[in-house]
Amino acid sequence: MSADLVQPGSTPATLLVMNEQTYRLQFGPPELARLRRTAAVGDPIAVTEFDSPHTLARLAETEVLLTSWGCPPINAQVLDAAPSLRAIIHAAGSIRGHVGPDVFDREVLVTTAADANAEPVAQYTLAAILWSFKKVPFLAQDARIHRADWSYRDRHGELSGRDRTVVIVGFSRIGRRVTELLHVTDAAKVLVVDPVVDPADILAAGAEPVELHQALSRADVLSLHAPLLTGTRGMIGDAELAELKPGATVINTARGGLVDTEALEKACAAGRIYAVLDVTEPEPLCSDSLLYTLPNVLITPHVAGSLGSEARRMSDSALTELERYATGRPPLAAITAPTLIAQA
Repeated sequence: MSADLVQPGSTPATLLVMNEQTYRLQFGPPELARLRRTAAVGDPIAVTEFDSPHTLARLAETEVLLTSWGCPPINAQVLDAAPSLRAIIHAAGSIRGHVGPDVFDREVLVTTAADANAEPVAQYTLAAILWSFKKVPFLAQDARIHRADWSYRDRHGELSGRDRTVVIVGFSRIGRRVTELLHVTDAAKVLVVDPVVDPADILAAGAEPVELHQALSRADVLSLHAPLLTGTRGMIGDAELAELKPGATVINTARGGLVDTEALEKACAAGRIYAVLDVTEPEPLCSDSLLYTLPNVLITPHVAGSLGSEARRMSDSALTELERYATGRPPLAAITAPTLIAQA
């Protein structure tokens, strides 16, 4: 629903829907106090399902659903049980798992805290890029073997953080933020691959719009930030990896399925390229995956996104959206059906 069509009450009846672990993680005393100042909440404040008689009774009077990780799908049956529902405010990133066409057909306002969730991922990616310039993770592994013999330092090519080229695949929230952070460092030229984004937007961000096949051979770092869709699954395979220059680093903090795992195993086993993987396909990797054993591969267990206290950044974002809704102001991060496909 567009902002000018929303007619909120001064204290909208609000129900939190998420799993119990997420609720404890995201909503401590400060967040709950802020929630109570803004909205009318019941007992319990949060539920994990839409099926019990108690939850159905709550839905009948709910104007706003404040959702997060673990929220079940909000389908036509849920919407029928919530005739007063006007807004779904998501205190996390992607809404694909629980918001579908039925919600948009009924003109319910939908917002996301994806911008807040993008920040830790962008920070992780920036660190991975800067360390990749000097091959820091891989030199650290070498140090355990070679110890006092520092001759291994010269086995990884040029170790320089100047005049590098970073290729960003997917000018999503995270891709845009990584581009901004790289400009602050002034360490690299940024090329962006995203066929659905206006090239003028990429140029305005200080980057160069390119096609993937043009960019690969120029990349010192290839950083993936595209959504996982039918057309992007396996987009980095044998042919693409072969186009990378020797010594290039592939960084994946988006979705493991963007990369053909078998192709990546072969390319890294040949020693031509490096990889920093926070996401994999499958996730976690099979215990016998070759990637675990290769000295030019760094694997982390999906830690780039919001963890621990970082999750409160998303709570703050959602509560800001709730406050804006309650006071009749337009949302900051509304999601519509046409824009949902591009969300990452």
